[in-house]
Amino acid sequence: MEELLQTTLCYLEQDGCYLMLHRVKKKKDVNKDKWIGVGGKFEPGEDALTCVMREVQEETGYTMQGPRYRAIVDFYCPPWQPERMHLYTCDTFTGTPHPCNEGDLVWVAKDKVQSLPIWQGDKLFFDLLDRGADFFHLELFYDCDTLVRAVLDGKELEV
Repeated sequence: MEELLQTTLCYLEQDGCYLMLHRVKKKKDVNKDKWIGVGGKFEPGEDALTCVMREVQEETGYTMQGPRYRAIVDFYCPPWQPERMHLYTCDTFTGTPHPCNEGDLVWVAKDKVQSLPIWQGDKLFFDLLDRGADFFHLELFYDCDTLVRAVLDGKELEV
């Protein structure tokens, strides 16, 4: 099996909102026009925590205090390289926000997130986060933009 690309994604939380990144600034972007969290690819020698701390600081200007490791989410969408995303949330951070070169950062009420243009699989993990799920492993299988299969902690989900 092809090696998994290692990435992180974080949702900062404040006043019942998530900090969302509306991906509108890059021309060639698999997430173009979608709303996602902040994060990115591991750099050589990084672990998940080091990567998410760096990415959040670079993309937002915030320094997280005690991010919470919530899930591993594996994405399979040929012909793209399979991806292992380490998902975090954090409600304590410091710093001065700055613009992100990948899109527009917007605080979005948690109950409005599901109505945004987000990936189908993201709806599954947002539901788990909203329900306060313990650490979970979610596998998402896509055919282009369509979610065709999802497996949560080894059990098939209906999609």
